[in-house]
Amino acid sequence: MSSRLAPSMTADTQFFWDGVKEHKLLIQRCGSCGLLRHPPRPMCPRCNALEWDTVESSGRGTVRSFVMPHHPPLPWFEDPYIVALIELDEGTRLVTNLVGIAPESATIGMPVEVHYEEFDDGLVLPLFAPLRAGDAS
Repeated sequence: MSSRLAPSMTADTQFFWDGVKEHKLLIQRCGSCGLLRHPPRPMCPRCNALEWDTVESSGRGTVRSFVMPHHPPLPWFEDPYIVALIELDEGTRLVTNLVGIAPESATIGMPVEVHYEEFDDGLVLPLFAPLRAGDAS
């Protein structure tokens, strides 16, 4: 069994996962109206354009919501673990894990930054941890 369940990768999301392997958090941007969007998709939800490119995120954001699942237990996670909705500084949101913090210390609104975790099967995931003191610049 893998040390972590791999996310679903499609033709529409491949650029995102390729960027993550290079420790880059790429956000899809509409080539017509400039809207940033995540999750990636083939058509802009604002103007319906099919053209797009990417911008690299700063990797910083804010916790907007989080949960600590307990049941059913999953073999890829040690209890307790935190699933968080992160709003990136660029305005898009993504669901990931919050790491490097005791569950009882997690708060909505806390500043976070991306950390890339590499697993034994070559999988790389963008996880988020509290922004360290002095790193707010």
